[in-house]
Amino acid sequence: MQEIRNYTINFGPQHPAAHGVLRLVLEMDGEVVQRADPHVGLLHRGTEKLVESKPYNQSIGYMDRLDYVSMMCNEHAYVRAVERLLGVEAPERAQVIRTMFDEITRILNHLMWIGSNGIDLGAMTVFLYAFREREELMDCYEAVSGARMHATYYRPGGVYRDLPDRMPQYRESPWRKAADARRMNQWREGSMLDFLDAFTEDFPRRVDEYETLLTDNRIWKQRTVGIGVVSPEQALAWGMSGPMLRGSGIEWDLRRKQPYAAYDKFDFKIPVGVQGDCYDRYLIRVEEMRQSNHIIRQCVAWLRQNPGEVMLKNFKVAPPSRTEMKDDMEALIHHFKLFTEGYSVPAGEVYSAVEAPKGEFGVYMISDGANKPFRVKLRAPGFAHLSAMDEIARGHMLPDVVALIGTFDIVFGEVDR
Repeated sequence: MQEIRNYTINFGPQHPAAHGVLRLVLEMDGEVVQRADPHVGLLHRGTEKLVESKPYNQSIGYMDRLDYVSMMCNEHAYVRAVERLLGVEAPERAQVIRTMFDEITRILNHLMWIGSNGIDLGAMTVFLYAFREREELMDCYEAVSGARMHATYYRPGGVYRDLPDRMPQYRESPWRKAADARRMNQWREGSMLDFLDAFTEDFPRRVDEYETLLTDNRIWKQRTVGIGVVSPEQALAWGMSGPMLRGSGIEWDLRRKQPYAAYDKFDFKIPVGVQGDCYDRYLIRVEEMRQSNHIIRQCVAWLRQNPGEVMLKNFKVAPPSRTEMKDDMEALIHHFKLFTEGYSVPAGEVYSAVEAPKGEFGVYMISDGANKPFRVKLRAPGFAHLSAMDEIARGHMLPDVVALIGTFDIVFGEVDR
């Protein structure tokens, strides 16, 4: 009788479900996973060392490129770390704008997740639906920063500029008739706050559409229920956070437990799972989109009633306005010095964490009093989740590995930084 031996296969990095550049070495007994060994190193860009080599205000853009689906949340952690070392605090309106864009970013992340995870597990339509809404919110990124992804909108001391009075509009073109352009511009006739009001009123109906496609779908449940079960003890032992931790029944959310920005002003619920499987984590992310939508509506109402500054009037930290810079010699010198040399930060160390869409994203920073950080260490939630792959994947079938990679919500920019 022939001897049956385990064999080793490469899963990725070319596999369509290996998001980014994940190489997973799987030891298989037939179709059953005996061991999973995640290999990182294909993407490595040395972000932490790059940040240590540049003035503080020149490294904000690196944060966008870590988890490139949760751009402004990463910026928030970095900017808060710098502010705490400087001993400054952004104006109240800037804090509410940050809160609003953190939640817009959470929806963007979860839309990307539900779309790509749907495709990975064989449901294509939800991808097209999710990206329809994602495009609308990406327009908000573009309207405030000029960039659709890597915004660099948060700055130490506040945000780059206040919300615009007009949203970009679609134009008639050879590919778009005038009637189509008018229909697509219905929400865009007023300010960004008007646009967000219209979007948030419509969005719960869109989430209902995703749920119609997936929540009671027999195939979706067969692929996710009882797959990748993580016990509360395992979740804590592996340092999990975000939906991975809450899916296992632990109600931990930094927005509630250690409030930052303006989260203590607003009302929202923290969804928690029971089984700790892929299906629970799906339900949590869907409910988080609804809660984020609720927070955005509250932020819009507050911003309408409370005009004010969005940046500190401290020219050692914040640049003067363009008008002042072109009229006043001292303002020009401040502008030049700020963008070339930056500013020196008092010596000290700080750990600043935010509840990013994937979990706790933290920046540990040490300053030696110079104009650039002495040391920066980033705490990426995806790295802790990927570390648990071997323990969680054992005993599962090969197709379940795809569901596991999806439910971990891994983006390699932050894992292999």
